[in-house]
Amino acid sequence: MKIKHYAYLLICVIMVCAVGLWTGNIIIKSDYVTGQVIDSINGVYVYYNGDVDNISGRNVTATGYNLGQKYQCVEFVKRYYYEYFNHQMPDSYGNAKDFFDSKLIDGQNNAKRNLMQYTNPSKTKSEESDILIFDGTVFNKYGHVAIISKITGNKIEIIQQNKGAKSRQKISFTKKDGKYKINSKRVLG
Repeated sequence: MKIKHYAYLLICVIMVCAVGLWTGNIIIKSDYVTGQVIDSINGVYVYYNGDVDNISGRNVTATGYNLGQKYQCVEFVKRYYYEYFNHQMPDSYGNAKDFFDSKLIDGQNNAKRNLMQYTNPSKTKSEESDILIFDGTVFNKYGHVAIISKITGNKIEIIQQNKGAKSRQKISFTKKDGKYKINSKRVLG
């Protein structure tokens, strides 16, 4: 009976690890240290965060604008918009998935972010420097945000913080019935 119990436990651990690796929520040991620059876009740095849940304090500008928890994905996106576009979001708090307001229709202004919001799929094609918003998962209830760094053919490349040492990722998109769809079930808009 004990062997059967340990076998079930081992299978569960293997399944959790496999799902975590597949979703990107388990960080494999890295040579980077928390706070180390690992990438950049338009002069804005991406910092290594270590474990997905690691918190290194709040990042606030000299004027008191809240950028978020160091080196989380939200902090990078807000810092990118602040440094590159000189844009401050009216609601400076919230989790990644909160960047998307499900009550808005495609192409409406999101007042909390003072940005246009597009759904997935959308009549409007994504552009470089757009924010991509991912829904939460069982392993990450907060969601994820990233910046579109490049669009080539039918692929978008995103740059992101707090995904281990992997700051870039490519996702395909399609156009059907006049709408562009980013091919990820987690992408909200």
